Amino acid sequence: MKHFVGKTLRWDWRDGIVELTLDHEPANEIGSETLADLEKFAAAIPALATETAACIISSARKQGFSAGADLRELYRAAEPLSQQERLASVRQFLERIHAALNLIDGAPFVTIAAVHGICFGGGFELALACDIIVADKMARFAFPELRLGLIPGFGGIPRLKRDVGNAFVRDLLLTGRSINAARAHAVGLVGQLAAEGEALKIARSTAAQITKFDAVTRAAAKKFIKPIPHDELRREIDLFCELFTRPTVIAALKKFVESSDAMPYLP
Repeated sequence: MKHFVGKTLRWDWRDGIVELTLDHEPANEIGSETLADLEKFAAAIPALATETAACIISSARKQGFSAGADLRELYRAAEPLSQQERLASVRQFLERIHAALNLIDGAPFVTIAAVHGICFGGGFELALACDIIVADKMARFAFPELRLGLIPGFGGIPRLKRDVGNAFVRDLLLTGRSINAARAHAVGLVGQLAAEGEALKIARSTAAQITKFDAVTRAAAKKFIKPIPHDELRREIDLFCELFTRPTVIAALKKFVESSDAMPYLP
């Protein structure tokens, strides 16, 4: 499937490059609809792989790449359920999104996240599944989950540990603070720093360069340099589920949902 238009994203294939564009109001929050569209893309990877050298993931939303998981949907789905039902529901969602992101992570073509604005929580985790992050200098990255009594649940911790040092991971995770693109570039999280509004342009230039290389060699190099941390990813799901069932987490989600702040996901 070279062209697709879903409820929350779309993709187009041209000259060996797939461009996947996130476009879900208000800020590309990742809920059940986005997950379903990401699963469609993940399922299309084997067919796309035969003719694809690179894939660019970007956002059409002015606010940024993605504000993270759709916490309002998560709360409304979990609130009326028993503790056992909550656990089963959240585990099923996490296993589905881990499966989709693992397929994107392991795709034989090169994946490039073109990031502007906010790249928080689950959106940050989607970017971390990509091989290269190209960031607009105004982009900001954060894992604000601890303020809700949770940890990142879409694979963020193992993938961030794969890319950068543990001291930086602890600082980002345990403070909940956002960092700018310049610091992210300095620690090696961001591969290329772009001028404001230029991330997609730089990503396209990078993708065009990648099309020049042999497909078999490219896939072998990626597999060698970027192993997927499957064991740690599974442990992350277990820990998230253990934390999610606590009454304090449901109370924190309730407070978040009822907040009148313009951007309550900001740390």
